[in-house]
This record gives sequence, C-alpha cells and structure tokens, in this order.
Amino acid sequence: MIRLCDILFSGLTLIFLSPFLLLICLVLRFTGEREVFYFQERVGLNGESFRLLKFATMLKNSPNIGTQSLTVKDDLRVLPFGKILRKTKINELPQLINVFKSDMSLIGPRPLTRQHFNLYRSEVRFGLQKTKPGLSGIGSIAFRDEELLLADKTSASLFYEMKIAPFKGDLELWFTKNRTFSNYLKLILVTVAVIIGMKPRILWLIYNDLPEPPSEFKKILY
Repeated sequence: MIRLCDILFSGLTLIFLSPFLLLICLVLRFTGEREVFYFQERVGLNGESFRLLKFATMLKNSPNIGTQSLTVKDDLRVLPFGKILRKTKINELPQLINVFKSDMSLIGPRPLTRQHFNLYRSEVRFGLQKTKPGLSGIGSIAFRDEELLLADKTSASLFYEMKIAPFKGDLELWFTKNRTFSNYLKLILVTVAVIIGMKPRILWLIYNDLPEPPSEFKKILY
C-alpha cells in the first residue's frame, strides 16, 4: 500500500508541478553557475548507494569548501536564488523522481551521505538499512531548521557528530520500529503542517513515546 501511494503521489505531483519545476530549471540555468540539478551519493535500502537529486543551490565545489557536507545559516556557498529554494524546501522537489523510481519513499529516514550515515551507532545503521529513506520523515521534520543549530558553533562538524547525530539517529530508529501505513499518512500531514508554519514540536504532541529532545534543541523544535 505504501509503495502504491508513493507512485501515485509522486507521479501526479510531478505532472501537476511540471510547469513550475520547468520555470525553476530555467531560472537556475541562467543564474548562478548555470547548474540546474545536483546529484549526490546517499545511503539507501540495504545500505546500497543511490543518486539523490536536488535543485542546485550552492557553488559546485561546495563539498570541498568550509563545512563541506554540512550547511549552516547564512552559508556563503549558497547562491542567491538557492537561498530561496532552500528556505522553502523547493530544492528538495526533484526527489519526487527518486520516490517514483523507488530509491526513496515519501516518508522515511533522511537519506544520508556515507560519512554521516557512519556516525550513527551500529543499531541505528542496521535499522535504517531495512527501510527506504524518505523525502520527509521524523528526522527531516524535527531538524527542518538544523542550519540554525549549527550557525553559532565553533566546530559545526563536531557539534553534528556529538549532539545532532545521536538524537537524530534515535528518532529515525523509532520510525523504523513504528513504520505503519497509519504513521506514513500522519507524517505526510505533519510535513504539510510544518511547511505552512507549525513547529516540529507537533511530533511530540502526536507521538508521546518519541525520544525526548535535548534541551539545546528545543529552540528549533518548540
């Protein structure tokens, strides 16, 4: 049932949004570095790699500059039009193609680079490998404003490794153990609610058995 919904929703949404997506492609083609799409290897089902698709929002050499694969608030590597796409999460829409192709699901753990995937403890990695990554999900919703957490840190990479990764891993592991069609539908609705302005704390109002967030994260969650 989940796979059928993935196909129907991603396919119909791509058709419905095609004029808008084409307009984004044209703007990207004639601004910034003239790149339209950004491809990156991410860890998927069974630990196999797949090519994640996004609209290009950063300098082409950004993975080798500054905080590398981490993006912080007011990151100088982000292009002007890219800031708009990232703020609205429009840059993620091409991943509907990944969903349609079955690389991803609409709802699941956030697909990570191999480097960040390996920061999770073995129990979390084992659980994630049994579940398709998602366009949205518990981790994506809770850390929608992750860049704000990293903005004022002396070492963004160290803070991510020591603070964010352990808690995000706990959230994603919770989902792998509670992956039902009911939660799939609920999290689609929660995603929409957060996009239009609700805070991620709605997750803890719906699911009272979610891992409790550390105090330093509550400023972006609540």
